[in-house]
Amino acid sequence: MEIYDITQELFSCRVFPGDEAPRYERVKETTKGDVCNLTVLHMCAHNGTHIDAPYHFIDGGKTVDQIDLTRVIGECTVVEHDGVLTCEDVQRIMLKGKERILLKGKTVVSFEAAQEFNHFGVLLVGNESQTIGPEDSPMQVHLELFSNEVVLLEGMNLSSVPEGDYFLFAAPLNLAGADGAPCRAVLIRS
Repeated sequence: MEIYDITQELFSCRVFPGDEAPRYERVKETTKGDVCNLTVLHMCAHNGTHIDAPYHFIDGGKTVDQIDLTRVIGECTVVEHDGVLTCEDVQRIMLKGKERILLKGKTVVSFEAAQEFNHFGVLLVGNESQTIGPEDSPMQVHLELFSNEVVLLEGMNLSSVPEGDYFLFAAPLNLAGADGAPCRAVLIRS
């Protein structure tokens, strides 16, 4: 069995422009006489490898604790693509693709590609960027995918993962009422 950890290390991760970088604070240390070591985290819910919930862009949308875990756990296909993803690209991917698609490379999902993913009924789309759509205007792509309850897995590291089919585990932290959450994303191949 092969296991690939596709999660960015949190404190050295890429950060979306304008978001606060993650940091930690040691509030207790055994070397200073405390009974244990204790760390407090300061971070944005969208730092590193994370799940976007519809509430990120839609008032009244599902929050991360309301996402059906069957969408983030199951068979997936890793596909390499650089540049803007078009309808034709999605049609080619879905000829062999599973219900969860992970995009390896510097991929920008176009609005038309998002519509095509919805047409095929995908459960999850993931990418290596910190946002699924164009960085300067991500809202339209997010809204289109969220309209069909597609879960977004952003900020993965697929650099060591060959294209192909895998079993994905990418459960987000159970943060009640949150618009997103970090996750430990893992791919498994028998």
